[in-house]
Amino acid sequence: MQPGEQMVVWKLNTRGEPVTSYDATLEQVLPRGVVLSARWTRPPLALGYTTFDTGDRFREWFFTDRWYNIFAIAGEDGRHKGWYCNIAEPAHIAEGIISCRDLLLDLWVDGDYQMQVLDEDEFRADQYLTNEIRAQAQSALAELSDRVRMRISPFGER
Repeated sequence: MQPGEQMVVWKLNTRGEPVTSYDATLEQVLPRGVVLSARWTRPPLALGYTTFDTGDRFREWFFTDRWYNIFAIAGEDGRHKGWYCNIAEPAHIAEGIISCRDLLLDLWVDGDYQMQVLDEDEFRADQYLTNEIRAQAQSALAELSDRVRMRISPFGER
């Protein structure tokens, strides 16, 4: 894999079934992951705490050894909106394809580093998550929160 290559990202549900996919460009290969760039190509999505607008730029970190992925989001004008963090099983990265089983729990971090945990009810109610997976997810959420508070990369980068 080389920077500039096109990748397809597959989001899987808690059963491991494909939910959605999108195209991204490989920016950097990490020792245990990748950094991608992508654009929001769908219609605007108002989430309450932010809106993903058509053309928004996403810089995305996927890891093969961490139970989350991180998206730094900026508008077309370059204005930083925040970081969206998916609690997910470690990513599977192969030639041109990344797949990740989403565990429903998410963390939104705004530009002022205020954190908001999302989808806790869905996470608690999902019947496909084992107690071991739930414990991994909670641990990942705690790790992300610590990284935000300490401004560890990519938090602090805009």
